[in-house]
Amino acid sequence: QVRLVESGGGLVQAGGSLRLSCVASGTSSSINAMGWYRQAPGKQRELVATIMNGGSTNYADSVKGRFTISRDNAKNTVYLQMNSLKPEDTAVHYCSADLPRWSLTYTYWGRGTQVTVSS
Repeated sequence: QVRLVESGGGLVQAGGSLRLSCVASGTSSSINAMGWYRQAPGKQRELVATIMNGGSTNYADSVKGRFTISRDNAKNTVYLQMNSLKPEDTAVHYCSADLPRWSLTYTYWGRGTQVTVSS
């Protein structure tokens, strides 16, 4: 049973920073991609950033230059350093991890952590 637990969310003023962490547990399989998604009220869940086990990263255009995703494979942990936060970054942030399931890849999700940015 795979569990993803996020931490580090909170309330911050515009221009401030937060660092999110997510720990994956309950799997003996190698984790491929890990990532962060967010969902604002009334909006669809959207990609923030992803990182492969080899270190390659991908970012949404809206966060490029402000956010940095990283991971510690030994700890099955992914981080999201968020700088220069804007009110439009306000959302529940979800951690994801891609793992093999049968012959396919399955994406597991954490329960989310709230990030609120005030103007």
